Amino acid sequence: MPGLTAPSSYSQEPPRHPILQINSKATFNAEPPRSALISSYVTPVDFFYKRNHGPIPIVDDIESYYVSICGLIENSKDLFMRDIRMLPKYNITATLQCAGNRRTAMSNVRTVKGVGWDVSAIGNAAWSGAKLADVLELVGIPNLTSVTRSGGKHVEFVSIDKCKEENGGPYKASIPLSQATNPEADVLLAYEMNGVPLNRDHGYPLRVVVPGVIGARSVKWLDTINILAEECQGFFMQKDYKMFPPSVNWDNINWKSRRPLMDFPVQCVICSLEDVNVMKPGKAKVSGYAVSGGGRGIERVDISVDGGKNWVEASRYQKTGIAYIADHMSSDKWAWVFFEVIIDIPHSTQIVAKAVDTAANVQPESVETIWNLRGVLNTSWHRVQVRVGHSNM
Repeated sequence: MPGLTAPSSYSQEPPRHPILQINSKATFNAEPPRSALISSYVTPVDFFYKRNHGPIPIVDDIESYYVSICGLIENSKDLFMRDIRMLPKYNITATLQCAGNRRTAMSNVRTVKGVGWDVSAIGNAAWSGAKLADVLELVGIPNLTSVTRSGGKHVEFVSIDKCKEENGGPYKASIPLSQATNPEADVLLAYEMNGVPLNRDHGYPLRVVVPGVIGARSVKWLDTINILAEECQGFFMQKDYKMFPPSVNWDNINWKSRRPLMDFPVQCVICSLEDVNVMKPGKAKVSGYAVSGGGRGIERVDISVDGGKNWVEASRYQKTGIAYIADHMSSDKWAWVFFEVIIDIPHSTQIVAKAVDTAANVQPESVETIWNLRGVLNTSWHRVQVRVGHSNM
């Protein structure tokens, strides 16, 4: 498209921070150490996980770049960046999480297919841009519309990148029109991340941000917005990012039997400790992140120091010095919550964390019960094995 091109090779990739743990080089997929996640409520861009499906697109001429809006609407329209910037600018703090976060732990139960993510395929950013609902009004689709006069019910986002899964075609995904046209859903066409223009890894010059939904629907390097009668038929909507029961394998899988994943379930992870840690006996801080999809807040985070027999409740916060109240206007409804608690660890043990959201959804105890062949949505209790030893110092 004018102004934005998709390379066929990886020879022009952007620089990345050396702190990132690389899970695959081509395509580039990487995450920060878990301890880096809880160093800042808003994740620095350099530490934000990188999830890609092909070489990173290159902007040749930002002035000639535009997004086409077409499909089942009365009049198609091309929007340049100057048109999008003329719309009201919104700032939304939202957590994005790859559906494959914590896949490595699931693969320890039984082999799964996909990038081997630890616990850091997640990040929280301050996104800025125009609301998709305002953009769609420019082509005659009012707020809170479920179906257009021409029969459109879904909004498809098409990238400019080249994916092997799409046989060299672009990445694409869709959300329901009712969600896209709801101003309260806060779906953005974002051009800034943490107060500065998007960088190449995160979708420069323009990307979609769909809060509360798995990251796979927040399409980067936006090329086209299509209004469709049916949901997107792309690979990543129809033959990936679906959750199957443990009984399904690659011989009996029926992709049409499951809906595409959207809202992510309640999740929490301990970030202050890792299995390799050796500690002195005594008091220790256990801290990490908790988050739930669909705008649901975190009602509680429970910590156990005996493998799940007994529990204590952790404190929760988003901004330092401000009490977190789930679903309160003072809280960021689309963003993660940090938790922490001081506990006594007298001997080697397994520390466990589980979260409960405001709809009383709770993380499942066992990863075995939610195992699936693609290794998605591992939201089981997070467990860290710590060893306690006496220092020679």
